[in-house]
Amino acid sequence: MNAARTLATARRVLRQLGHDPRTIALMLVVPCVLLTLLKYVFDASPRTYDSAGASLLGIFPLITMFLVTSIATLRERTSGTLERLMSMPLAKADLLGGYALAFGAVAVVQASLATGLSVLLLGLDVTGSPWLLLVTALADAFLGTALGLFVSAFAASEFQAVQFMPAVLLPQLLLCGLFVPRHAMQPVLTGLSDVLPMSYAVDGMGQVVHHGGVTGAFVRDLAVVAGCALLALGLGAATLRRRTP
Repeated sequence: MNAARTLATARRVLRQLGHDPRTIALMLVVPCVLLTLLKYVFDASPRTYDSAGASLLGIFPLITMFLVTSIATLRERTSGTLERLMSMPLAKADLLGGYALAFGAVAVVQASLATGLSVLLLGLDVTGSPWLLLVTALADAFLGTALGLFVSAFAASEFQAVQFMPAVLLPQLLLCGLFVPRHAMQPVLTGLSDVLPMSYAVDGMGQVVHHGGVTGAFVRDLAVVAGCALLALGLGAATLRRRTP
């Protein structure tokens, strides 16, 4: 892996994103709109909003980054751009690292906007520091980016890339503890939720909501999310194809 090539790839991806206002709106504006809508859905129940809002502050960036990253990477392959790039002295790790850096930069902006909106304007009340919310939201967005890069290797079209979202993310959404506490589920489902990264994303947000400082459980949840993201990037580099057959 070469740092100069990785940074060059990241700059190229950012330039492409700069010419695609719809994608920018999807990544930056849509999560803020959804969080605002959630505020008024739970307007009569502030405590419910504080709990659900913090969890979804991590889930929304994860979902949007997964969707955009998987489609963007697939488009590189189907258009032949990836094949031309890989004919140059560019390693797979350089390519995926560049994408991770580029979308990671967007994730910083996205998480900052969503966290600032929720805490400063929508009145999200948490016991812990808002900075911990931001750190967790960033980790979740990075996880979505890494998962999107990984699953794009198995899609043959943009339509198939979109289909991976319900297959990969919706089961995690149902089992992450957002709707029912994980310990109250059937034992088989609880065990399954224990190996899904979104469960730890939601648990990490829950630690910030209910605890004033950094707890051991919070560090564990954040480490699991970051570890799963790095694992997905590694698997993505191993399975990346030059082009779609």
